[in-house]
Amino acid sequence: MTAFHVVIPARYASTRLPGKPLLDIAGKPMVVHVAVRALASGAASVVVATDHEGVALAVRAHGLEAIMTRADHPSGTDRIAEVAAAKGWTPTEIVVNVQGDEPLIEPALIREVADNLAGHPDAAIATACHAIADKAEMLNPNVVKVVADCHGHALYFSRAPIPWARDAFAAAGGTLPGGLPVNRHIGIYAYRVDFLKAYAGLKPAPIEQFEALEQLRALWHGYKISVLVTSHAPAAGVDTADDLRRVRQLFSSCRPLLA
Repeated sequence: MTAFHVVIPARYASTRLPGKPLLDIAGKPMVVHVAVRALASGAASVVVATDHEGVALAVRAHGLEAIMTRADHPSGTDRIAEVAAAKGWTPTEIVVNVQGDEPLIEPALIREVADNLAGHPDAAIATACHAIADKAEMLNPNVVKVVADCHGHALYFSRAPIPWARDAFAAAGGTLPGGLPVNRHIGIYAYRVDFLKAYAGLKPAPIEQFEALEQLRALWHGYKISVLVTSHAPAAGVDTADDLRRVRQLFSSCRPLLA
C-alpha cells in the first residue's frame, strides 16, 4: 500500500459561510469530520493546516493534529507546502490535499488518488474525475471539466464544455452523444513534496487567471497531472447554507455510519 500524508487546508474566512471549518455537524466541527474520514483512508498522518487559532484548538480538542500556517498564502497548495516543510517530509513523499469542506469524502478516493500518483512516476500531481452524463452539467461553468490523453495525463481543465461534440451539438440534440469522453474534475490532489517546494516559485499562468483554476499553473509550466477516472461521483462539499442543511440532514439520518 502507498504511504502518504493528508493535509487539510482550513481557512476560517469564507464569503458565503463565515467560520466554515467550525460549523457544527452532528456535534462536531465540519473540519473534524473531514479529518476523521481522512484518517480512515490509511494515511500515515493527517494534518489540518489553518490560519485561525480557534480552528486549531477545535481540531486538537478531538485528538487530531493541527498546524498554524501563515495567513497570507494565496492558495491551499502554498499552505500545504508550508506544512510539508515544517514536517520535514522528504522530496519523494506523497501528500494528498483534502478540502476542509468535504465531510462526506470517501476514504477510498483519498487512498486511490495517492496510489495513482505512486503508480505514475512521470507525474508531479494526481487528481480524479468522473463521467458526466447530463448536458446541462457539461454546460455549467461551475462544473470544471478535464480532458486527458491516452496515458491518463491531463491535457486541459476548463469551465467551458470540453470536448465539444461539434456535429452532434450542431444538430441541436438535447442529450450528450454516446461515447463523448466528458468528465467532471473532482477537486482532490496528490502531490510529491518536491513539486510542492517548486510550486511557490512558479509564476501564475494567464490561463489559470482567466479560468480561475489553480491546477492550470502546473500544466502551463510543463508538469504532468495524472487523472484517475472513478465510476462514482463523490458527495458534494459544503459551499452554501443549503449544502450545510443537506449534509446535516444526512448525518442525522445516517449517524451510525457517518458521525
